[in-house]
Amino acid sequence: MKKSYSSEHLAFLKREKRNAVIVRAARIALLALILGVWELIAALEIVDPFIVSSPSRVAKTIGQLWADGSLFYHVGTTLWETLAGFAVAVTAGSLIALALWWSEGARRVLEPYIVVLNSLPKIALGPVIIIWFGTGAASIVFMTVLVGIIVAVMHMLGGFLATDKNKITLLRAMGANKAQILVKLVIPSALPQFIGMLKICVGMAWIGSIMGEYVASKAGLGYLIVYGGQVFRLDLVMASTFILCLLAAGMYFLVVLAEKTVIRHPR
Repeated sequence: MKKSYSSEHLAFLKREKRNAVIVRAARIALLALILGVWELIAALEIVDPFIVSSPSRVAKTIGQLWADGSLFYHVGTTLWETLAGFAVAVTAGSLIALALWWSEGARRVLEPYIVVLNSLPKIALGPVIIIWFGTGAASIVFMTVLVGIIVAVMHMLGGFLATDKNKITLLRAMGANKAQILVKLVIPSALPQFIGMLKICVGMAWIGSIMGEYVASKAGLGYLIVYGGQVFRLDLVMASTFILCLLAAGMYFLVVLAEKTVIRHPR
């Protein structure tokens, strides 16, 4: 059935679409300006290109990595470690948050420890993680999980506890048990917090995987950054960082796309 809109609503939709186009164009223009100024600074040697590199040198380095076949190997390694750590952190963090919501006693006992673990600098555990898991992918995935899981727990627990108390009371008055309240009310009402947690954990996952590759790795973008710094190949450092930005932006975009899908097609 075709929907009919008033002229005012159509004007509003047109204005919103125009504003969205303007925002996208402004973002592209800003990026182009930054890259242009960066290239100009390097070309005119206002700052030594060896120190700041340049977009053209970064593109050339990426082309070299592509040509020798190492680009996809290192990208694939870091991407797999990040996605694995992200999935485990989000899943385990959500389940732990559910358990803490379910048991008030456990929550009151464990909450101080969760806060302390969140404030702990995870890089300090690097030597211990290497002893536990070795220098392979397992240690990097564990570091990624360690960085993201506490954030996931705290964010989701806050979402569960923010459920409207009046609605919970109403469901209890209607005879609903705790499991029914959880499934019918608490989890659906925490969906916005879940999406917000995913957005935060995207960044935390990349931080964790690169941090892990700094500590112990033989491949990956973090390894290239460390190696490039050690041999003073700053073009390689900047190229790896640029690829990381693209991958992180792509992963964040997928979460935003999922958010729009959920909002437009609620269950």
